[in-house]
Amino acid sequence: MTTTVNIYEAKTRLPRLLEQVQAGERVITAKAGKPIAESPELIGHDLFDRVLLAQAKVEQLDFLTADRRLLALDFDWILDATT
Repeated sequence: MTTTVNIYEAKTRLPRLLEQVQAGERVITAKAGKPIAESPELIGHDLFDRVLLAQAKVEQLDFLTADRRLLALDFDWILDATT
């Protein structure tokens, strides 16, 4: 099953949406009706990491980490804290 939500809805329903992702559902976040983020790349990561990443994405912030698993996601807004 696929769920599409706008940015505001993603922010206000984030814990429930993450539960849906953890249950294997696909969640797409859209801005002005255009997809900007999709959930599958975060499946398997720690719930707290997913919450932080989702918040950084929604708020359009850079995410600084030394976690190689998160850096392997290869998003330009996830930055290596060790360099």
